[in-house]
Amino acid sequence: MLKPVPKTDYGTFRSGVNEMGLVFAEIELTNGGDAYLQRKKIVKPEDVKRLRVNALVDTGAYMLSINETVRAQLDLPFIEKQMSQLADDSLLEVDIVGPVEVRFENRRTTCDAVVMPGEAEVLLGSIPMEDMDVIIEPRQQKLVVNPKHPYIAQKYLK
Repeated sequence: MLKPVPKTDYGTFRSGVNEMGLVFAEIELTNGGDAYLQRKKIVKPEDVKRLRVNALVDTGAYMLSINETVRAQLDLPFIEKQMSQLADDSLLEVDIVGPVEVRFENRRTTCDAVVMPGEAEVLLGSIPMEDMDVIIEPRQQKLVVNPKHPYIAQKYLK
């Protein structure tokens, strides 16, 4: 007989609706390089750069999109420059940085991020959402863990 993995408290994450029907979710962003070094016991957990942000859940965006302040706070290294098409169809040359570890509830993924100029809003795009197996719950208009797969193995979150 298979037993479900026990549910563990991974901290509280807020997810909810703005007055215009936009969906936001509180996610934790971590410098992926720091997280790797911490798992290897090279740096202490308190030296890992991380922060919680209220991100706009944007299924029209592919990648995680952060602003220059978030990039500086996480000290994310430059990977390359790319042309990015914005929602208004204009093109913008942007920096790609990473790796960034993204956490929401009991889910985690590692991805690169697009750095938007100034204080642009953090966007959680479809690629990290797919990788974490989270969905937008249409009735409540909030981000939730996929109810078909509510539990994941504990070993992947350490």
